[in-house]
Amino acid sequence: MTFTLEPSYDDNPRLQDLIVRLRSYLRDELIPYELEHGITAETKLDRTILEHIWKRSAELGFYGISLPPELGGQGLSFSELCALKEELTASGAALSHSVLGDMGGPLRVGAIVKYATEEQRERYLMPVVRGERACCFSITEEDAGSDVRRMTTTATPDGDTYVLNGKKVFSSAAPFADFAIVVARMASTEEAYSAFLVDLDTPGCQVLDGEVPMSGQQMEGDLLFEDCRIPAANLLGEIGQGLRIGIGRITLNRLLHCPSLIGAARRAWDLSLDYAMNRAVFGQPLLAHQAIHHKIAEMATEIYAARSMVMATAAKADRGDNVSVEANMCKLFTSEACFRVADQAVQIHGKAGLTRGNEVEQIFRSLRMFRIVTGTTEIHKNAIAKGLI
Repeated sequence: MTFTLEPSYDDNPRLQDLIVRLRSYLRDELIPYELEHGITAETKLDRTILEHIWKRSAELGFYGISLPPELGGQGLSFSELCALKEELTASGAALSHSVLGDMGGPLRVGAIVKYATEEQRERYLMPVVRGERACCFSITEEDAGSDVRRMTTTATPDGDTYVLNGKKVFSSAAPFADFAIVVARMASTEEAYSAFLVDLDTPGCQVLDGEVPMSGQQMEGDLLFEDCRIPAANLLGEIGQGLRIGIGRITLNRLLHCPSLIGAARRAWDLSLDYAMNRAVFGQPLLAHQAIHHKIAEMATEIYAARSMVMATAAKADRGDNVSVEANMCKLFTSEACFRVADQAVQIHGKAGLTRGNEVEQIFRSLRMFRIVTGTTEIHKNAIAKGLI
């Protein structure tokens, strides 16, 4: 694909129309809404604020757009979804994660529909698709991150119920979710892990404030289970399928995180170019200096390389091919390349780029996180080598 910082998709009229409408919504509605309510990337999110975004995005056809038509979506390809996700973060909108349903919405439940019973679909999943409820996914524990088999949260069968005990951490969307998809070890065996649908107002379940990550975004919570009794009907899938449900979505998730990182890097590039054009240094614009030219060129090259890699892998996934190696390559390269872009953006902004409240500084912190979250750089290298060898 040829390079433009703000890409067009003339070869795909449906996608191009979606991109134009999405940019219009972000520019004319969402960003003014955030300004009116003083919402930034570090604002503690309020359910009322989020529900407004869910409902408006659903009215415009964006909420859950990647789901198949039978679930209320438009059945977007992975390539098309990547294009939309890049646009969201490139806009600089703090609530961009809620437009398609990434944060607690349809994109969280789309991958598990095939495991749900009809009753579970109607009670839990479809309300999420409609923007009426929100969910979180809880698998990580303090001592069970990359090595999920170290989890100690247990599920004990007891008549027609299961009793959960343990603690989950880093559950994105937990502060405003209605229920969680919880993966726990079956108490009767150390080898079987199962997934459960848990209403967060169930006795014995507490939603605790989570750690605030370096990005400053307050979107995570911890879940504490103390003799939390849930109906046996809330078992998702079969006993022993928990890790397949929890980890099976990771390969595509790693790929689908990448366009969001590219969009953030693109936003940093855009802010840097604007700053360099308007910042006067020694009687001339900062952009007049060759050193700044070089940085701008290097940043654009990183974005082009990452985008090309991601879109090529998305196209392969659209063909139904296995992309486990390529998805890890994409996450490895994109997280590192986009962080380098953010680092250059801070350098161009000078002291302003080091100041809390400056958008470039926040992007820098956010992109630094993604060299660790959803798989560290080292984990991706291991996965790539294993896949190749």
